[in-house]
This record gives sequence, structure tokens and C-alpha cells, in this order.
Amino acid sequence: MAPIDGLVVGIVSLLVGALAIHIGAKLVLRKDPSFTNAVIAAGVGALVYALFGFLGGIPVVGPALLLVLWIGVVNWRYPGGWLRAGAIGFAAWLAAIVLLWILSIANVVDVGALGVPGV
Repeated sequence: MAPIDGLVVGIVSLLVGALAIHIGAKLVLRKDPSFTNAVIAAGVGALVYALFGFLGGIPVVGPALLLVLWIGVVNWRYPGGWLRAGAIGFAAWLAAIVLLWILSIANVVDVGALGVPGV
């Protein structure tokens, strides 16, 4: 049963991350972006973190490099350049914290958000 539990947690985490990115994009871009874009951004962002996570071990520079890579993924999926991608990322981070807080209060599940750094 453990592999199924892991799969469910992974899917819920990806959807929480995608919803957070979607909310962030909606707030920053002030239009209704595609949820599919958010799912792709969260999935690719999680993949980037998995592939380049070793960079996080480099003091000071490593976490900054991972963040730049993730903002690059958001920049790739959404219009507006690096500054807007950073704003979408910050809004997504805040949204993920709120979403996870709501889920933990509701005792639904205690998960992180795949595709959103630091959550």
C-alpha cells in the first residue's frame, strides 16, 4: 500500500504546487491563465529541482541558483520577462503556504508542494 500512498501524496503535492503557481500567475498577470501551464510549470520545476538539487548544497550560491532555475521555468511558461516571473514565483510561494495551511487545518493531508521552492 505504501507505493500507492506515495503516488497519491505526489499527485496532491503537484496539484497544490500547480494551483499555487496558477494563483500567482493570475494575480501578477491580471488575467485568467491556463491551469495546464501551471501544471507544466510545477512539473518541470519539480524536475529541475530533482536534477539540480545537488546545487543546493553549495553554501549561499546554491539555493540562489536553484531559485533562478525555477524562475526560469516560470519565465518559460508565462509572458512578461524575468521580473514578472519572479513576482509570479513569490505570489505562488505565498499561495502555497496558505493552501498547505488550509489543508493541514482541515486535517486533509500534510504534504509539501511540488514545483514551488521551499514549500
